[in-house]
Amino acid sequence: MKFLRRILFWIVVLPLLLFLLLQTYFLVQIVWWTDHNPSSTSFMRHQLDVLQEKNPDARLQHKWVPYNRISTHLKRAVIASEDDSFVDHEGVDWEAMQKAYEKNQKKGKVVSGGSTITQQLAKNLFLSGERSYLRKGQELIITYMLEWCMDKERILEIYLNVVEWGVGVFGAEAASQHYYGISAAALGPAQAARLAVMLPKPRFFDKHTGSSYLQRRTELILKRMNSAELP
Repeated sequence: MKFLRRILFWIVVLPLLLFLLLQTYFLVQIVWWTDHNPSSTSFMRHQLDVLQEKNPDARLQHKWVPYNRISTHLKRAVIASEDDSFVDHEGVDWEAMQKAYEKNQKKGKVVSGGSTITQQLAKNLFLSGERSYLRKGQELIITYMLEWCMDKERILEIYLNVVEWGVGVFGAEAASQHYYGISAAALGPAQAARLAVMLPKPRFFDKHTGSSYLQRRTELILKRMNSAELP
């Protein structure tokens, strides 16, 4: 009987305890970040490792700026392009996820996630770039933690400061300097729309700034920006 209890512990109880400890770690980190700025993210550290494999002296371009020093145009453009229901949902847009699931079923693999801004932030802060339903499940748990602990403005502030915008380029300030030589506060509507459109494939568009798709999508986001609701 003791032997069976030990087996039960190793098979069921121990993995559950490890899972709960991991979630507690995530939650403590998130609570800390409600009023402290993360200096880096899991995704940033991974990309730095990739860059340093080719160049040991490589460094990321990244500078934190507060919410009020990021152009309102960029905030509106990112919401219009990435998550137009950002201020209304509770972290997850289930309709978008359903559409993504159906698309993945047709393709036979995970090609789309239907992620909101909060979900993207959850992934960037803690997870890898791997596409799997297991990772998606963890992403959802962290997403609800973020929404529970932070208001929408803080979520958007962190997102805009840590999201990838090019090869080794992270955050709105670094992106503005990298592409336009100006601060994030000085971005105009067209510049902001173009940066927002780059987000799904930032490393690709960093190397293909003349892309015709980039131009067409930028014009579309410019038209949508004024209707984007800010937190």
